[in-house]
Amino acid sequence: MQTQRKDNPNIDNIRGLKAWILAARPKTLSGAAVPVMIGITLAFNIKGWQELQLIPAVLCLLFAFIMQIDANFINDYYDCLKGNDNSDTRLGPRRACSEGWISLSAMKRGIIITTILACLCGLPLAFFGGWEMVIIGIICVIFCFLYTTTLSYLALGDVLVLCFFGIIPVCLTYFLCTNNDTLTEIPYQVLLISIACGLIIDTLLIVNNYRDYENDKSNGKMTLVTHIGQKYSALLYFALGLIGAHITGILILKQHRLIDFLLATLLMLVYLTLHARTYRKMKKTQGKELNKILGKTARNIFIFGLLTTISFILKALI
Repeated sequence: MQTQRKDNPNIDNIRGLKAWILAARPKTLSGAAVPVMIGITLAFNIKGWQELQLIPAVLCLLFAFIMQIDANFINDYYDCLKGNDNSDTRLGPRRACSEGWISLSAMKRGIIITTILACLCGLPLAFFGGWEMVIIGIICVIFCFLYTTTLSYLALGDVLVLCFFGIIPVCLTYFLCTNNDTLTEIPYQVLLISIACGLIIDTLLIVNNYRDYENDKSNGKMTLVTHIGQKYSALLYFALGLIGAHITGILILKQHRLIDFLLATLLMLVYLTLHARTYRKMKKTQGKELNKILGKTARNIFIFGLLTTISFILKALI
C-alpha cells in the first residue's frame, strides 16, 4: 500500500478548498462538457428550439461534470492505495492523497458525496427518458469504479472513453433533449458524431498513458500504450484526432451549401492545425514536460467541441 507522504514541505501550502480543486482536476472537465454540448447542439440543429428541452440539458451537464470529478477522486484514492502515485517516480501532476493534501478517509467521504450528488442530478432524467435512464446511470457509476480498480489495467480504458465520453453522453443528451419516444429514433448522424467525439477525447487518455509509459509498465498497469509502445501510440494519437475531425466535417457538409463548406473548413483548419502541432511537440517531449502536452490536448478537445457546437447552431439558423 502507498503511504501518504509526510516529508513533503509543500503539504501545509495546499489544504482545504485548493486541495479539493486540484483533486478534481479541472483540465479534465472539458472531456465531460464537450459531448453534452454537442448532444444539446444536435438536438437544436435537428429538432429546433420548439422541441428542445432545457431542463434535461442542464441535468445532463451537471451529471457529466460531477461524474468526471467523482472518477478523478476514485482514481486518486485507489492509485494511492495501490502505490501507483509514488512521488519519486510519478511524472504526472501531483495527486492529493499521495501528497498528503487530503487523507484517504476524507477522500473516501468525498467519493461518497460526489457519487450521491451525481445520482441526485441523474435521477430526474428518468422523468424525461424513462426508467431506462436509471439503469444507464447505475452502469455509469459502476464503470466509474471499475475503470480505476480493474479495467484500466486490462487496456480497456480507450474503449470506455469511446463509450462513456462519446456514444453514451452525446446520444443520450440528444435523446433526452428532444423527447424522442425511443432510443432507436436517434439519427445516424448523431451516432457518427458521438463516435467522432469519443475518438477525439481519447487523445487525452493516449497522451496521459504515453507520459506514464515506463511507470505503468513497472507497476503492471497494462494500457493500450504499454501494449503497442510509444512510437505507435503517438501515431494513434494523431490518427484519432484526424479521423474524428473528418467524420464531423463530412457531416457538417451534408447539405452542400456554402455556409456548410465554410464551417467544415473552419473546423478542420483550426482543430487539425492545433492537433498536428501538439502531435509534433508530443513526439519531441519527454518526462514531466508531457504535462504541457496534456494541457494542450485538453484545449484542443474543447476547441473541437466549441467549433462543432457553433457550426451546428449556425447551420440551423442560416
